[in-house]
Amino acid sequence: MAAPRSPATRQSSSRKLFGRLSLPERTLVGDALRTETVGGVLLLLAAVSALVWANVPALHDSYESVSDFHFGPEALGLHLSVAHWAADGLLAVFFFVAGIELKRELVAGDLRDPRAAALPVVAALCGMAVPALVYTLTNTAEAGSLAGWAVPTATDIAFALAVLAVIGTSLPSALRAFLLTLAVVDDLFAILIIAVFFTDTIHFAALGGAAVGLGVFWLLLRKGVHGWYVYVPLGVVIWALMYNSGVHATIAGVAMGLMLRCTTREGERCSPGERVEHLVRPLSAGLAVPLFALFSAGVTVSGGALGDIFTRPETLGVVLGLVVGKTVGIFGGTWLTARFTRASLSDDLAWPDVFAVASLAGIGFTVSLLIGELAFEGDAVLTDEVKAAVLVGSLIAAGWSTVLLKVRNARYRRLCEAEERDDDEDGIPDVYEEDQPEYHLRMAAIHDRKAAEHRRIAAEMAAARRARAEVPGGAGEEGDRPA
Repeated sequence: MAAPRSPATRQSSSRKLFGRLSLPERTLVGDALRTETVGGVLLLLAAVSALVWANVPALHDSYESVSDFHFGPEALGLHLSVAHWAADGLLAVFFFVAGIELKRELVAGDLRDPRAAALPVVAALCGMAVPALVYTLTNTAEAGSLAGWAVPTATDIAFALAVLAVIGTSLPSALRAFLLTLAVVDDLFAILIIAVFFTDTIHFAALGGAAVGLGVFWLLLRKGVHGWYVYVPLGVVIWALMYNSGVHATIAGVAMGLMLRCTTREGERCSPGERVEHLVRPLSAGLAVPLFALFSAGVTVSGGALGDIFTRPETLGVVLGLVVGKTVGIFGGTWLTARFTRASLSDDLAWPDVFAVASLAGIGFTVSLLIGELAFEGDAVLTDEVKAAVLVGSLIAAGWSTVLLKVRNARYRRLCEAEERDDDEDGIPDVYEEDQPEYHLRMAAIHDRKAAEHRRIAAEMAAARRARAEVPGGAGEEGDRPA
């Protein structure tokens, strides 16, 4: 029989949740978060602009005219409105980036390790199941429509990061990375929901053509063919075939993103997937998503309409799903993961921090608006009301999470300062080098130089004092005293 482990051994073998990221992962996450934060600010501006454009009486008609303006080749089934192009076309770029993110996480990131992947996957699943349950219960009790059960299931990472940027909180990188990974998994399941539950009829000829196009895309990647002029036209053809198949066109974006190689080979500084993501992410965050918001968030809002959000079961279910369901689901999923894997939180964090991040994930915007359009297609009034509910629920979640995060912001600021400290000035934060002898030798050399400089200054001051004391009639020690 094995000897029982000591408390110290048990503690050292316990896995930590939200521990420090590896340096490469921290760099990749930091780059992604910076781009998403800028995109999130643009997203906020676009959403506000849409609301103003749609609600100012003198501008309302022009908003409707622009949104409903149709263009595109009718013979190819692509004579679409501006709003339709934004939802089906531009969001394909967004989901293309999401596909690359997911592939990188699966092969080179946290999701590569099943134990590490358990946390964001379980949290994301619970963070989608509980809001759907909240919506379903609300509408079952009030005899509302169950068609919108999927609307409050999505998290908008760009909007959430924009809130963090606006309120100026110093959220530790481990929690930011968790939020980003959670949103990536969330996007994957959202795509599956769209593909499975919001596809009415399938045109197999077009779907087969899209599959062939994806096969050619994959083959070109494996053969090492380079050039945007090859992949961009092919991607457009795949997207058009997917759209005409009846399957939501954004599926094409995810599929192509998942095909990119996200592991490095000998002689490569970064993988092709990372390189493409670096090029396309600004287009997604800075143009595609804000334009989608501009033509999706423009709902007519009045005092009576806002009041109806809390009385109509469909809209109340969306608000409760985002504010209550998301928070309870993600926090509960994280707690269950810790409970059943016998993991513990990082020593620097507490469960209220996890609760605050879970409430921040209640900000559902881009994908929630998209699912709202699909769920209530054909009912323009209810579609607008559900969109308004998404906006209201997201604002409530943003305000509530702001309060929770601000309470702990002083603690977060100290953690971030410790993460960023680089006393040896080698460009790498000290926390990643403190277990290396070379780091301590560099610090010893730095302290030696500082000590030598202080000794030199002290010697010069002592010599100057002696010189003053030796000058006849000079200010000696007696002269230095007050009269």
